[in-house]
Amino acid sequence: MRSPSYSVLPARGLGAAVVLALTAGLATAAPATAHTAPPSAGPPSAPAAKPFMGWSSWSMQSSKYPGLNPDGDYSYLTEANVLKQADALAEKLKPYGYEYVNIDSGWWRDKSWKPGYDAYGRQRADPVRFPHGMKAVADHIHGLGLKAGIYLPVGLEKEAYGDGKVPVWHADGCTTADVVHDDLRTTNGWDSAYKIDFAKPCAQKYIDSQARLLAGWGYDFLKLDGVGPGSFKSGDNYDNVADVAAWQKALAATGRPVHLEISWSLDIGHAADWKKHSNGWRVDTDVECYCNTLVSWENSVDDRFDDTPGWTRHAGPGGWNDLDSLDVGNGAMDGLTRAERQTYATLWAIAKSPLYTGDDLTELDAYGVRLLTNREVIAVDQGATPPARPVTPADPQQVWAAKNPDGSYTVALFNLADAPAAVTADYSALGFTGKAAVRDLWNHENLGTRQNKITEALPAHGSRLFTVTPRGSALTTTRYEAEAGANTLGGRASVSDCAACSGGKKVGDLYSGGTLRFNDIVVDRPGTYLIKVAYISGDARPVSVFAGSGAATRHTFPSTGDWGTVETVSVPVTLTSGRNTVTFDSGPDYAPDIDRIDVPATPR
Repeated sequence: MRSPSYSVLPARGLGAAVVLALTAGLATAAPATAHTAPPSAGPPSAPAAKPFMGWSSWSMQSSKYPGLNPDGDYSYLTEANVLKQADALAEKLKPYGYEYVNIDSGWWRDKSWKPGYDAYGRQRADPVRFPHGMKAVADHIHGLGLKAGIYLPVGLEKEAYGDGKVPVWHADGCTTADVVHDDLRTTNGWDSAYKIDFAKPCAQKYIDSQARLLAGWGYDFLKLDGVGPGSFKSGDNYDNVADVAAWQKALAATGRPVHLEISWSLDIGHAADWKKHSNGWRVDTDVECYCNTLVSWENSVDDRFDDTPGWTRHAGPGGWNDLDSLDVGNGAMDGLTRAERQTYATLWAIAKSPLYTGDDLTELDAYGVRLLTNREVIAVDQGATPPARPVTPADPQQVWAAKNPDGSYTVALFNLADAPAAVTADYSALGFTGKAAVRDLWNHENLGTRQNKITEALPAHGSRLFTVTPRGSALTTTRYEAEAGANTLGGRASVSDCAACSGGKKVGDLYSGGTLRFNDIVVDRPGTYLIKVAYISGDARPVSVFAGSGAATRHTFPSTGDWGTVETVSVPVTLTSGRNTVTFDSGPDYAPDIDRIDVPATPR
């Protein structure tokens, strides 16, 4: 995006931002020159107890789809269009839990992207885009029984600085020069703002003044964008942890319960900070393709299969991994096949991402309505089921699963290949064997009892979603530690300490031909065994696996998120009765570190 204030904005990231949800209502707006304290809000509900659901304006603002932005880039964002979508959300999706109507970037900028500010350096609604002002929009949304969301970039926008002479609202003696670093270093994903110096007392007061203004208008959600480390930026200038903490503090001080969500492509190394100071975080770049549709499979729906697993363990009540907009409702406008639309929605649900669509809700097609309103799939996202993660390698055919509180499993099958393929979920990868009752969630159909596995023929980029309830027995396995003295290490492979590993050690340095060979793997019967591999990998890494002198199969193991967390995937190997070897070979690449393997007592 090209903009006077955002310099030359990259095409990624603006739709990614922070989200703050304010749920109590304020009676009146605070004018620019006065302060209005909010009334008591009563007992607040638990913040972010489950992922939020709603609609966001960014997907349509940013698209080149014919007719969406007739007056130039991002011109879709207007009061009339937002209220039209709010009315449609209330009519069609509110009964299913969708409640937020989120206004994205540009509400304070005119059609040429020139910004407007009040006398205190705070964003002011563009009178052409929003002729009745932001409070009137929030009032209309609230009148529908919905919640209103709004957007800001992190930092003090350059145009708001005003040579450092702009006073800070309700902060005697403070001006914008007293808010930022003296050298006017820049920050955020576009370098469009000056970095705030929170060592200065006036800095928090400026954030407080912004929070009071938004609360006075009655907004229930703030998307704070361009946050780092992340947003394709790193280094001290782009460390906005203090900004996020300041916003959390300021919004809490308004007296309104606040859900704070930050964006985009956040640094997983700061996951503890994001969890401490916010209730959600965008884990990836924008899902929008910035093309003549809203999204495309390659840019960047399919990226989420690689980027989500490392974040899985960080999601839960109080804070969720945000995969971005769910644009599956508009058919041709979405830019996806029917199979891709279902796969998109399946991943969002099992990952327990917020479910907010960027579609034109006035033009949903019948298939899109079915996807967005399937109560069984919504229950996976909104209920007590933990987020799923892959139980197989990150290959073209994948199985993801999560164990539910009642002992059943949510199981998703994905064919990410460009051609049809069969995908199998072996029950041994879930930790049991024998029979299980299977329910198809998308089709609301009980499929009866399946023995040992589920196999489905899937179209290109296709998926299925099941609840699997075990009727068999727990899987019996034999554990083999990677660091065992009987194993053989090749190349630069070495044993090192590992606090999270089952034996307190692991085998690493598997690169440039490094190998780990497990010796003396003993089984009673020949066949294909689904061995469970416990590993550590801060990013997704490939490794070749083979038994004896057999052919090697190259797999990519999903990221575990850091180099101190152990996860597992199951891979098939063909063993003979008696003693076997199983080898992990890095080949020319860097492979994951290996903790152990668990070998089932019987083949699949």
